[in-house]
Amino acid sequence: MAALGWLTPRRRSATARSVLAGEAAAEAARKSSQTIEALDALEEGPGAREPEFPVAGDVRAAAFFDLDNTVMQGAAIFHFGRGLYKRKFFQRRELARFAWQQTWFRLAGVEDPDHMQDVRESALSIVKGHRVSELMSIGEEIYDEYMADRIWPGTRALAQAHLDAGQKVWLVTAAPVETATIIARRLGLTGALGTVAESVDGVYTGKLVGEPLHGPAKAEAVRALAAAEGLDLARCAAYSDSHNDIPMLSLVGHPYAINPDTKLRKHARERDWRLRDYRTGRKAAKVGIPAAAGVGALAGGTAAAMALHRRRR
Repeated sequence: MAALGWLTPRRRSATARSVLAGEAAAEAARKSSQTIEALDALEEGPGAREPEFPVAGDVRAAAFFDLDNTVMQGAAIFHFGRGLYKRKFFQRRELARFAWQQTWFRLAGVEDPDHMQDVRESALSIVKGHRVSELMSIGEEIYDEYMADRIWPGTRALAQAHLDAGQKVWLVTAAPVETATIIARRLGLTGALGTVAESVDGVYTGKLVGEPLHGPAKAEAVRALAAAEGLDLARCAAYSDSHNDIPMLSLVGHPYAINPDTKLRKHARERDWRLRDYRTGRKAAKVGIPAAAGVGALAGGTAAAMALHRRRR
């Protein structure tokens, strides 16, 4: 776990921060690696064609994708929880509790610290005492059962465009890093940054390493990874549906709002960021209801609660 300490901003050493600051300053002075033709086209005025993006062969660039409601419909932790419930890892009352917490997040539109702490503790208590290898194996099955058919084709195509251009593509999510890694591998992506649960001798302790990878923590993780990989953030792209990820989106030269919530849509329009909405009809019209974020976000919780209620009746 020591090797993952850089995921937590407060654990970064002064040396790492100095290297990061120096690299960011140096890279800010570099010219874009776009072709001469693309640069000339930009100088031609408003009618000029947009330069090709992502730029093929630009290995100093990479793409960072949020997971929940950006790459995948709903929240990965909820789908994972459904799979664990099916395998009798916890009782029905706990499933109902998760569903209610998700409903509260979606309708309230805010993340109350007490609720967030409650969700984290509930999730950690479920995996406590289980082996990491066991959960990874089960996670592979759960991906096929509940997640594979929920990948947004449009977002998947955006990620593939970066891969085809020879760039690395990372998931950046508050979901457990094991779950995120499975999804990244199944989609052919480079890897994943996610929330790290502590384990000793391959067994979960029920504690986190640092804090959930959420909000500003995502930006710090991306910044640290870019420094380690020698990336120029001005050339990189980031994709998210949530205003909570504005810090991460603001780091890169090519921010995208994907299926955005109301606050992110407004922020993106004010800054002329690119927007993509792959929802249709009723879903797209509901951008006023924020997508829940953070560990334990259970997209579709209302539907789950209703289904549970019907089963009980």
